[in-house]
Amino acid sequence: MSGASILVYAERVGGNLGHIEKLLKGPLADFNGIHVLPFFHPYDGDDAGFDPIDHKIVDPRLGNWADFKRLADTHELTADLIVNHASALSPEFIDWQEKGDASEYAGLFLTFDTVFPNGGTEEGITSFYRPRPGMPFTAYEVAGKRRLVWTTFMPSQVDIDIKHEKGQAYLRSILDALKSGGVKVVRLDAVGYAVKTPGTDSFMTPETLEFVEEIAELIQSYGMRVLVEVHAHYTQQLEIAPLVDLIYDFQTAPLLLHSFFTGTVDRLDDWFKIRPANCLNVLDTHDGYGVIDGGPINGRPGLITQDEMAFIFKKAEENTGGHSAIASVVPQWFTLPHQINATLPNIVGDDVAYVIMRAVQFFLPGEPQIYYVGLFNGMDDVELFNKTGQGRDVNRHNYTPEEIEAALQQPVTQAILGLARLRKLPVFEGVFAWSVVGGDALRLDWVNGSDKLSLEFSTKVGAPSFTVSVTDANGSRSYNSIEELGSAR
Repeated sequence: MSGASILVYAERVGGNLGHIEKLLKGPLADFNGIHVLPFFHPYDGDDAGFDPIDHKIVDPRLGNWADFKRLADTHELTADLIVNHASALSPEFIDWQEKGDASEYAGLFLTFDTVFPNGGTEEGITSFYRPRPGMPFTAYEVAGKRRLVWTTFMPSQVDIDIKHEKGQAYLRSILDALKSGGVKVVRLDAVGYAVKTPGTDSFMTPETLEFVEEIAELIQSYGMRVLVEVHAHYTQQLEIAPLVDLIYDFQTAPLLLHSFFTGTVDRLDDWFKIRPANCLNVLDTHDGYGVIDGGPINGRPGLITQDEMAFIFKKAEENTGGHSAIASVVPQWFTLPHQINATLPNIVGDDVAYVIMRAVQFFLPGEPQIYYVGLFNGMDDVELFNKTGQGRDVNRHNYTPEEIEAALQQPVTQAILGLARLRKLPVFEGVFAWSVVGGDALRLDWVNGSDKLSLEFSTKVGAPSFTVSVTDANGSRSYNSIEELGSAR
């Protein structure tokens, strides 16, 4: 796909899908794709749609499949296949709770004894990686007996047994619905946790990779592309990239923070040497701002060190007035959060550095995707966080049409829209190269025949700067400021 895409919640950008359509036909017309975060029934459950009661229908409050099919007629539509779990309120789980083995859904949900048929040891149970504190299962009443059901994320998110025929049929039924709604890209959500293998941490194991390959082939047989979402050690990203159409580049995000917080670019240079070509280029997302992806995991050295990760969290805490430390969660068996819960403009604390980070995101090889809060240069929604107690909600503001109109007038947002226009130029169909031009400076270059585009930027602490230069059939031009970039085309 040429150009960039936008990541949104259907109900948080103007209140409904119709307003998003208007934006895509107007001020956001230079975005060619859109990923609408879970819009299934219900979109506002315990985990903001990632705990669907019915994964096959659009929440009626948002619209129906015809609305999404209309959107898909003009934009490449991405939607989630929540591989790992469903809601404990789903009809399938409730039926199994009532009838047990007599239920037609018996076998669909993963229990403790399915994973540990001969019983589990303390070592075996505690070896499982879980992104949140506590054990990864919950006691539920099933046909008059207490059963331990696997709940990797939340007690209300019950895990699917993806190896069982009922689990496989469940996933195929969702793919049928996505295909009918015009979805072109399927994001595999939480797939890194889907295969439980005793004796391992059950995260991104060889068994996981085998499953990813299998389900990717299934999705591609529907004529849809596959995007995998995995927060993991960078080597695991490199392993999974050849198996799918798109892999998130979660590494560039923390490395950019490291560069601007330390005034260095060597770690970015190291990553660019091995970075996969089929990346979805992201920085902030609905889940927060990932840091663990660049660091050491399970004794394997990272692209940055543990101390350098800690420094990123320290600077983010300073720039957010201490709030990121309050909102960010330390996962099981880790000493640092795996992501910063704050908006990226707040984390960076410098408009020029922020716009440079966006320029890098848009100009690297791959397919850039920007989160709606980042596009609108959003600040932390502390009020929403205080209301829900969910750390990630600081970066999930509900924008009214009036707030969007005001946000679109900001010079920073105008600069990002300028980057989106530039990203559609034919030069990006050419050859990419980069070079280190100083201890704190990098240069990104694209060449396609006589067309040329470059981004040269400095990460000097307290004084970041950039120049974007373009030469094509429309002549030569350069942009050296946020305001100038807002007029770029």
